[in-house]
Amino acid sequence: MNKQEKNQVIQELREKFDNNSFIYFTDASSMTVAQVNRLRRMCFQQGVEMSVVKNTLARKAMEGLGEERGFAKVYDSLVGPTAIMLSDTANLPARLIKEFRKDGVKPVLKVAYIDADIFTGDSAIEVLVALKSKNELIGDVLMLLQSPAKNVISALKSGGNTIAGLVKTLEQRAS
Repeated sequence: MNKQEKNQVIQELREKFDNNSFIYFTDASSMTVAQVNRLRRMCFQQGVEMSVVKNTLARKAMEGLGEERGFAKVYDSLVGPTAIMLSDTANLPARLIKEFRKDGVKPVLKVAYIDADIFTGDSAIEVLVALKSKNELIGDVLMLLQSPAKNVISALKSGGNTIAGLVKTLEQRAS
């Protein structure tokens, strides 16, 4: 790869890293071609972009975005063969990795960059799988907001019946 091609790859990676808040760096080495193709197919079906990158090019792309993005903590994990997974949903790549591993132990998570938070090591998979997506969080908030309103309405309905019953009982006693 000549210098011009490397610069082009760095620029493309910089744009991808700049436009994605959820980036997973994995080790898919020692996987067979069939396994890698199956993983790529699963990623494609779920809308996750997966590609193999050279560590030095990925690092240069991240360095080009500046320190404020917080990529510096990722650099130490960029050792050996690296595949990146980019997604619009924080937990989707982790779920794909976990599902794919039912048949083996690869790919191994090196590090995940989630909105400037860094999750290092394969042990973080369970934490990442448990992350809620934006839509799930919105649903939880809506449910919490609706719950008090439902309680008030239900109390008013049952309270109205209770009050009417008390008034009727008091009328009968007075007569």
